Amino acid sequence: MQEASFQGLFKTIVYIIGFYYLVKILSRIFMPILMKKVMDKAQDNFNRQYQQGNFNQSAASDTYTQEKTQRDFKKPTKQVGEYVDYEEVKE
Repeated sequence: MQEASFQGLFKTIVYIIGFYYLVKILSRIFMPILMKKVMDKAQDNFNRQYQQGNFNQSAASDTYTQEKTQRDFKKPTKQVGEYVDYEEVKE
């Protein structure tokens, strides 16, 4: 059976701190590269969807503008009552 020693505890703490700083330094180096790749991929997906949307929209542009104009000119709904802001009273 092994006993815990002060040196073993100290080594473990040093290893944990060293690992923490190693990860911190490596993330500062590689995180911008990784984020750039993720943003480029998202931009490519957005551009691809936008281009596909333009082809589909040109075929049905008449119905789209008609639906949009009918929807935009709806009458505003009536408001019932008024908004009351209550404050809590302390005794």
